[in-house]
Amino acid sequence: MTSRNWVRLFMTTSLTGGLTTAIVGFIVRWKEFQPYFTEFRIMDILSTTIWLIVMGFLFSVISQMGFFAYLTVHRFGLGIFKSVSLWNAVQSVLILFALFDLVYLRYVNFAKSGESIFPYFLPAVVLLLVGLIVSWFKVKQTNPSAFIPALFVMVVVTLVEWVPVLRVNERSWLYLMMFSLMACNAYQLLILHKLNSQSEKDRQKRSHQSGSNKDNPLKGKINKRPSI
Repeated sequence: MTSRNWVRLFMTTSLTGGLTTAIVGFIVRWKEFQPYFTEFRIMDILSTTIWLIVMGFLFSVISQMGFFAYLTVHRFGLGIFKSVSLWNAVQSVLILFALFDLVYLRYVNFAKSGESIFPYFLPAVVLLLVGLIVSWFKVKQTNPSAFIPALFVMVVVTLVEWVPVLRVNERSWLYLMMFSLMACNAYQLLILHKLNSQSEKDRQKRSHQSGSNKDNPLKGKINKRPSI
């Protein structure tokens, strides 16, 4: 990816995180912020919005660090297992363990005496459903082998990024960070291959303009459809 497209990815992902956090923040903490609107407290609305957007920027940075860390791990995994299908099988097992831990560990650590385990399934179900939808779109845009890596990012990577809030288990922050991370990770997954393709076209264009296209091994080639 060219530096220009990397900056574009960083800025748009940050914007995605900021807007998502602002919207979700007002929804999940509506009881707290409702007086700002009913009493027309414009300064309070603006300051709260700015604060939520800044928090969204922070969440987006966490998302981007986790996403690029996974891209490195993904390449290592393909190199170690020497097979896309085997590496995908390993990731599938890790996805199942992550979902199980999300339900079981939260229930063990935070459930009150006699409380049912079923409410603790909700975040895991939401995470899985969103992951399946995003992975389906990723496959439509690239190839079938991208399904499991995309689902791994949406489930396991999101969970790892989500750990600081999961340990506190404060409801509003739980969902605030969850939806922001999911939005940022989904955006990065669905835009990455487009930016990589555009970066390659830009390099070919510059090479052609500089007169070196004749000896360029990338001449006339477009990068193969990615595995993620």
